[in-house]
Amino acid sequence: MQTAEPKATGKAKKPTKVKFFADYQDDELKQLESLYSSTLNELTEGEILRGRIVAISQKDVSIDVGFKSEGMVPLIEFRDPSELKVGEEIEVFLESIEDKMGQLILSKRKADALRIWEKIYESLETGTIINGKITNRVKGGMTVSLGGVEAFLPGSQIDVKPVRDFDALVGQNMDFRVVKINPLTQNIVVSHKVILEAEYEARRKEMLSNIKVGMVLEGTVKNITDFGIFVDLGGLDGLVHITDITWGRISHPSEAVKLDDPIKVVVIGYDEDKQRVSLGMKQLTPHPWENIAEKFAPGTKVKGKVVSITDYGVFVEIEKGIEGLVHISEMSWTQHIKHPNQFVSMGQEVECVILNIDRDNTKLSLSMKQIDVDPWTKLAEKYAPDTIHKGIVRNLTDFGVFVELEPGVDGLVHISDLSWTKKIRHPGEIVKKNDELEVKVLKVDAKARRIALGHKQITDDPWNNFETVYTVGTESKGKISQIIEKGVVVELPLGVDGFVPASHLLQGGVRDIHASFKVGDELPMKVIEFDKENRRIILSALEYFKGKSKEEIEAYMQQHPNEKQKIQEASAALDVPAAPDAVGVTEPKA
Repeated sequence: MQTAEPKATGKAKKPTKVKFFADYQDDELKQLESLYSSTLNELTEGEILRGRIVAISQKDVSIDVGFKSEGMVPLIEFRDPSELKVGEEIEVFLESIEDKMGQLILSKRKADALRIWEKIYESLETGTIINGKITNRVKGGMTVSLGGVEAFLPGSQIDVKPVRDFDALVGQNMDFRVVKINPLTQNIVVSHKVILEAEYEARRKEMLSNIKVGMVLEGTVKNITDFGIFVDLGGLDGLVHITDITWGRISHPSEAVKLDDPIKVVVIGYDEDKQRVSLGMKQLTPHPWENIAEKFAPGTKVKGKVVSITDYGVFVEIEKGIEGLVHISEMSWTQHIKHPNQFVSMGQEVECVILNIDRDNTKLSLSMKQIDVDPWTKLAEKYAPDTIHKGIVRNLTDFGVFVELEPGVDGLVHISDLSWTKKIRHPGEIVKKNDELEVKVLKVDAKARRIALGHKQITDDPWNNFETVYTVGTESKGKISQIIEKGVVVELPLGVDGFVPASHLLQGGVRDIHASFKVGDELPMKVIEFDKENRRIILSALEYFKGKSKEEIEAYMQQHPNEKQKIQEASAALDVPAAPDAVGVTEPKA
């Protein structure tokens, strides 16, 4: 063993002789060996040792663990070799005391694995927290690396609230607790949720002990349902009912907030027994009706959105929390609206005029039609009585025809004003929907928004002429145009209709009028009544045949047989009843 050379002084000294092992006596060597051995550690295979890095090569790291020889650890066993420094102390696992070269066989990887397994079992037994990194998404959850040892994190154990993006968790470091280990397969199950639940429970107790109605808190939207919003207050959940979200009207809470939105709320109720907290959002702002008089006044024009449609009108929101009713009668000056959805749709923006404000009952009356001037003030001039116009048939009813004179302006032609000469049972006999029809204005009622029209009035009344043509006793032929229960309607020359009662068709009456007569049959008749005022002409076939030859009578009876009598009786004397006392086209009295 070589000794250090002393420093030079003023006098030259004889250099110290260096001794080699061969120069020592046996007892000296034993003494030296004893001294050296006392500096070495006693090692046991399979234990973890602390050592000091003495050298770093391209393949290995030399580590002094206090033994007579240094140990070697492959460089690949270190996670980040670039961070290694000579002199740094690390833990290694002793696999074998000596290899063929007399060196210790050490492992950094096994030392790390043993240490992490110690922490894993400690976490399972005592509930200590262990940090890990989420490495991958797998079926049912995530894979976690606990310092190189793989564990499984179920999806239900990630958070206290639903996880909406599992992929975003990959690569994140997180604290866990080990909740299960399978001794046979060494499978590890961890949970992050149990840590949060413990934290939340502590904060929940603290919040419940201090919570008061009126407190303003900050939270996060945790869940959205049809009836409201669940808010995470950081350990305590509260509910904002849909009616407490906004002063305005919403059909679903998702219209106001989104999941994970940070929101500010106020405590409006607390059930201590059930530990339920009721929250409000709209209460953080003033009620919109408080200063409504400063913003709006009757006669003001406003814009709003249709938020509700009923049978009697629509509700329009002119500002958040301020709604008004537009009654169906205030929707249009001209259109006949049966239901508001014919005129507006949900969500449509409309312009209105404020009619009345009832602040005490928070009611607002609006009008849509009063945005414009009442067109009926000008319609009365445009469609003055006796003026003639053309319109489109828009609707047929039993009592008449609705004719559109211009968009939104309809008039009614009563069934009695369709024809001077025809006996009309339904307007469809004369006109069809969408037909163009010429009409004359009979009357305009601007207050009731009604226009009475006539079609027959386009031409002159022909009954002045009929009075001279169809006097009582006049003989005429006519074609059957209608067969009714009490007789037949015939079309006479000049286009006017007359009526022949069943008792005046055949002697003794007719049991089955349809069997004996057909539409289109031509009948010889005599006028037995003419009523100009009620526009009625009554005729009789029996009166016509009075005084006629037997041959004419027999020919008529053969064309129109009756099962109650024989043709042979046709030549008998005809006792015709007196002139009928009829109204309209009813059967005359005997």
